[in-house]
Amino acid sequence: MTQDIFSQFNPLEGKRFQVMDENGNISTDPTVAALRPAEVTDDFIKQAYEKMLFMKMADQKANNLQRTGRMGTYASIRGQEATQAGTALAMQRTDWLVPAFRELGVMWMHGVPMENMYVYWMGNEIGSLPPPDVNCIPISIAVGSQMLHAVGLGMGMKKKKETKVAVTFFGDGATSEGDFHEAMNCAGVFQPNTVFICQNNQWAISVPRSYQTKSVTIAQKAQAYGIPGIQVDGNDLIAMYVATKTAIDRARRGEGATLIEAYTYRLGDHTTSDDAKKYRDPAEVELWKPKDPMIRLQKYLAARNLWSQAYEDELVARYEKEIDVIVEKSQSVQYNPADIFDYTYAQLTPHLIEQRTEFLTRLEIQS
Repeated sequence: MTQDIFSQFNPLEGKRFQVMDENGNISTDPTVAALRPAEVTDDFIKQAYEKMLFMKMADQKANNLQRTGRMGTYASIRGQEATQAGTALAMQRTDWLVPAFRELGVMWMHGVPMENMYVYWMGNEIGSLPPPDVNCIPISIAVGSQMLHAVGLGMGMKKKKETKVAVTFFGDGATSEGDFHEAMNCAGVFQPNTVFICQNNQWAISVPRSYQTKSVTIAQKAQAYGIPGIQVDGNDLIAMYVATKTAIDRARRGEGATLIEAYTYRLGDHTTSDDAKKYRDPAEVELWKPKDPMIRLQKYLAARNLWSQAYEDELVARYEKEIDVIVEKSQSVQYNPADIFDYTYAQLTPHLIEQRTEFLTRLEIQS
């Protein structure tokens, strides 16, 4: 595997990197074949599929919990499982993950317990606290701000001569924020240990990708800042793994940042508080459904006698039980209502002390 992938698949030339198509067929292009690493075996792909199925089911459970009033607004990853799994598999546990708000899958694979994320989306900020050995910063709801954090982390690790890498996620809408351009400019100048993953799912809430930029691709923006960029089929697990691993290895060697545009699609609503049917043509969604990353992996594995409906049913039954346990644990987490005051400042300001006292007094009266 070599960084030459970035010149071989130059986004300015309209080249998108893909290894497995929507029918589960592996590319016979010798250039693509040469880039596939030895570790990407059928067993590797099967294990990745199992992880993707779990994250898909956990994602659906989160949607169900919101619909029944047991969880707050939630942003689904439906259709974007390959982007997240491919990236997570390319990372090492010591690397830093810098998520936005649609990264349930990659956060879980990087070591954040699923119950933490459920607790977070249930409205309890304690869910933002990962285990001590998991390098993941809290979910960023403010669009685009996390990219700057990733650059800062990457700069710090490079300055300390560490080989750890910061990997950050964001959507196509975030590329219209000033934070994106500031982060990219700093990445070009300071060459941090940072990898940018743009999940271009074609929609920023109700705004289509065509309203975000007139650039043919998002990946080509990297060239203006002096770093490599590549557009990848984000529904292709193998392509995402290869591209991200190449970018991470490059950063680990101290060669700077990379921008990866994962070309994918948001099959569901923006969040559970959105209704995409009001602004998106259902025919567009139908065109994308056959490109679903799970479907193509099923086809690939079935052709090798590694997938069957019975195998799928067994996994689903097992995962349903595991996820039910996770839900129970999430709902049993206790919290102190006063926490909403206690973690903004190192020392509470006088007006917050007054508000906190009044708040607790009212709670006692109501109880």
